[in-house]
Amino acid sequence: MTNRRELTAMVLAGGKSSRMGEDKALIPIQGVPLLQRVCAIAKGCADTIYIVTPWPERYQDLLLPGCQFIREVPMFGESLAQGPLVGFAQGLAQVETEWVLLLACDLPRLRVEVLQDWISRLDRVGDNAIAALADHPKGWEPLCGFYRRRCLPLLLEFINQGGRSFQQWLQQYPVEVLPLAEAEMLFNCNTPEDLAKS
Repeated sequence: MTNRRELTAMVLAGGKSSRMGEDKALIPIQGVPLLQRVCAIAKGCADTIYIVTPWPERYQDLLLPGCQFIREVPMFGESLAQGPLVGFAQGLAQVETEWVLLLACDLPRLRVEVLQDWISRLDRVGDNAIAALADHPKGWEPLCGFYRRRCLPLLLEFINQGGRSFQQWLQQYPVEVLPLAEAEMLFNCNTPEDLAKS
């Protein structure tokens, strides 16, 4: 069975939060900033946790023991907000384990026991699959799932061709489906209305 040392967790905190109107990562849920909540759950799954963000200084005062920052940098002269796919690629280049758990920083209903159940299934994922993700009506849920480190060259090729969509990239390769009993775990906070529900 895949254990904590064979898995790296990566939390993406690079979005502009334009629909929210304030930085989502810093919004307190039950008194704890969202980024800190998500990192604490990641800590229940992996020993190594990377936070990929253009703004490490903004978050360094949060209580994030054991987490390391990876500074996201613009590619090809683009503006900083270049989407989660680019941040993921930059973080993945630092990963040394076979699997990485990728999480967005705006998932207030994440449940560590569901993630741990998914981790227990990674050994049975087919060799040809680049990822193991939950499925929902809009497609894959790319920002709460597992990716093999070896998908990095495929990812960079897609980005270098101008691709920025996780869904379009994932459509090109085999992906293992993870069981999801309660879709609400994947609820993400994008707007003040979402925040009111969390």
